[in-house]
Amino acid sequence: MKKILAMLMALAMLVACVGCGDAAQNDDPKLPQGGGDKDTFTVGICQLVSHEALDAATKGFKDVLTEEFGDKVKFIEGNGAGENNTCVTIVNDFVSKDVDLIMANATGALQAAANTTLEIPILGTSITEYGVALELKDFNGTVGGNISGTSDLAPLTEQAAMIVELCPNAKKVGLLYCSAEPNSLYQVQVIEQEMAAKNIETKRFTFSDTNDVAAVTEAAANWSDAIYAPTDNKVADCTETIDSIVRPKKVPIIAGEEGICRGCGIVTLSISYEDLGRKTGEMAVKILKGESDISEMPVEYAAAPVKKYNKAICDELGITPPEGYVAIS
Repeated sequence: MKKILAMLMALAMLVACVGCGDAAQNDDPKLPQGGGDKDTFTVGICQLVSHEALDAATKGFKDVLTEEFGDKVKFIEGNGAGENNTCVTIVNDFVSKDVDLIMANATGALQAAANTTLEIPILGTSITEYGVALELKDFNGTVGGNISGTSDLAPLTEQAAMIVELCPNAKKVGLLYCSAEPNSLYQVQVIEQEMAAKNIETKRFTFSDTNDVAAVTEAAANWSDAIYAPTDNKVADCTETIDSIVRPKKVPIIAGEEGICRGCGIVTLSISYEDLGRKTGEMAVKILKGESDISEMPVEYAAAPVKKYNKAICDELGITPPEGYVAIS
């Protein structure tokens, strides 16, 4: 009897050890998150601020995942209201809830996610230049690690050409943007080089938050023959204020994206942010299904941008866009 009891106890201990080994393996934080054989997924979405472009990107992203997984995908959404520190809080919550993937919409959200987790896959969207946003040296198109995503960069040389095309008499071009957005500075630097090559003077007019927008825009409108506003989330969030200042002074704004153009600009060379979000969603599907390794996924770009114009403002300023421009609906 004692021998039988000893054998049973030994067998029980062996089974328990095997179970412990499986549990330890499943809890390993280095295992890929959210891929392969999972039936349900939780995706965290951190959006820096609400405005037309970013809202459209989030919509496109969610639509693709819902079309693929239906009610088997759950979204946890947080909006930073324009504050990077709030994005950090949001992403920390995602990490504590062990989400399968994080979508970071705009630069501040991406930076918050990148600084918070090295394990959970992170897809950025509405990011102009990943090398600038993440301070990467010799960025070659693939971030590596747990980060990839999509870029909203439109051809800046073509945007510069639009300034000359629509405002041929402009000798001074003001550059209006938020100093807290590194990708805005990147765009401005390219435009400065393009304007210098055409012997057009430029001057930067920067604001740090929404409280400074009116005063800085007033200064820009008083100095400039035309203004260039890059793809910039703070500018996009303040188009009503900007328009109320520049339009009475009849100073045209060439915008980096459609949402800004709709609010205060005359023309833009812009992508579809909903399409950009959908492309990001397609990348997410491949990651969640275990079909792609995010560390090897290059940053992707939207389809060819389209020249668009704001008919109401163009009419008021007496500007007639040449052929090839499409009115913003």
